[in-house]
Amino acid sequence: MKNIKLLVMTAVASILMSACGTTSTVPITGRKHNLLVTDQQVLSLSTQQYTDFMKTAKVSTNATNNAMVKRVGTKLSTAVETFLKNNGMASELQNYAWEFNLVQNTEPNAFCMPGGKIVVYEGLLPITQNEASLAIVLGHEIAHAVAKHSAEQLSKQMRQQYGTQILGTVLNSAVGSNVGDIASSIAQTGFSFANLKYSRDNESEADHIGLIFAAMAGYDPQVAIPFWQRMSQGNSNGNDFFSDHPSDAKRIDALQKEMPEALKYYQATKTTTTTAKKK
Repeated sequence: MKNIKLLVMTAVASILMSACGTTSTVPITGRKHNLLVTDQQVLSLSTQQYTDFMKTAKVSTNATNNAMVKRVGTKLSTAVETFLKNNGMASELQNYAWEFNLVQNTEPNAFCMPGGKIVVYEGLLPITQNEASLAIVLGHEIAHAVAKHSAEQLSKQMRQQYGTQILGTVLNSAVGSNVGDIASSIAQTGFSFANLKYSRDNESEADHIGLIFAAMAGYDPQVAIPFWQRMSQGNSNGNDFFSDHPSDAKRIDALQKEMPEALKYYQATKTTTTTAKKK
């Protein structure tokens, strides 16, 4: 029996390794992760979901708030693109076609699709209260896209499906469908980019990267602390054991530790802006 179990595990490991995908490096943190889906596959799936979402969504009629969302989004996307160009990742720019939308929904929420499609719910604005806090949220959402967290989560599901197929066919080495088919199958059975639940590690990484992106865009990263304190009052997440998000206390503590790094980017941005104005 032990030999059979060992054989099963060896076969699973072998086939998963044969579908090893590509290794990608996350900007800012430098973490490496292995992805089984290509950028083109993810963008194809997310673009369709975004189009479907916007067909049913009601765009906000508040011109001032609409302008603010676009202004903050544009500053962030410009900062992100500049960072990628300056750090040898210019090839990544082909993956983004930025759009910024404020929609009528009372939930305090926002999301960024792979490809840079950003949606903000009106219910978030009473909590953000200002542009800088909105930049913290959108920086977090953009970080998910830039770090390719959606592709990472999709790859995890695919690996699970590979394992299920392998065990279900009792060591049949022919998985029976290619990566694109499996990705499409998973997407059709409930993989939603707009409502995707990332892991706690992904969420913490997005907090970190988003803080830096906001600072790069010229927004004071220190507003992140009072923003998350306000957020916790209306949607308390005191215990992270059963949650995909870090607890409020852990999130705020981590952001405070990351603040010195973010402030360096913020000060550098202010210095560059001041120098440009003098010229």
